[in-house]
Amino acid sequence: MRKDGGYWIGRLALEAHPEGGYFRETYRAEERIPEDGLECRYDGARAVSTAIYFLLNRGEVSKFHRLKSDEIWHFHAGCDVLIHVIDSNGRYTSKHLGTAEAASFQVVIGAGDWFGAELMDQSGFSLMGCTVAPGFEFADFELANGDGLVHQWPEHEPLIRRLT
Repeated sequence: MRKDGGYWIGRLALEAHPEGGYFRETYRAEERIPEDGLECRYDGARAVSTAIYFLLNRGEVSKFHRLKSDEIWHFHAGCDVLIHVIDSNGRYTSKHLGTAEAASFQVVIGAGDWFGAELMDQSGFSLMGCTVAPGFEFADFELANGDGLVHQWPEHEPLIRRLT
């Protein structure tokens, strides 16, 4: 049996994610950081850390979004992924996640950076894990408005249009 994206979506009981792809939370720390122990960008207590499975299937992208926390992406199976990052100064970088010689098995996305991802083989899939600390809350997730990002950084328009 070939283990494609559909296999992993079923086996891991993944659900559609608002940014694209599929996910399931696998860990949420019971220990919490009180609001007064966090930076002012947070609007309440947070779990110390959270983790999810995340899968992109053929032809899908992770749309540009940002979080209030750092996020670490971990490669598990499938094809390599290119993660596109635009920082708060408009500087573009990319991170190659996967098994190729130039790739890393883990990459870190900084809090507040806009980022999105795409498969390097559009006919494949990639199963990853994402760890967020302080822990993820949907209140800390912002999906990009393409027109707004293009207005802010017109030099990145083709990429922004592709990932919004």
